[in-house]
Amino acid sequence: MSKRVELGKKLKEILGSDNVYFQPPDNLKMSYPCIRYRLEGGNTEYADNVPYRFSRQYELVFICKDPDSDVIDKIAMLPGCRFDRPYTADNLNHYIYHIYY
Repeated sequence: MSKRVELGKKLKEILGSDNVYFQPPDNLKMSYPCIRYRLEGGNTEYADNVPYRFSRQYELVFICKDPDSDVIDKIAMLPGCRFDRPYTADNLNHYIYHIYY
């Protein structure tokens, strides 16, 4: 199983539903609350100018109506995860995270 699929399963466990979307197309109607995530980049670590480890970085967006959802903290507690910023759009709360996985 790929690391991305593992991450998707972990996010579904945290959310408690299957409303987890990897790079969804623009025409997909998402159900809320949900987590949308996409590959954002990566980090290569070197020793003696030779790459020995590569970690992919994903951007996670948790979208919900409840500004006090416990999912906000659960995502932030994932190893390698960093909370970036919140914003509100279309009466929905968006919470942006970056995670190396």
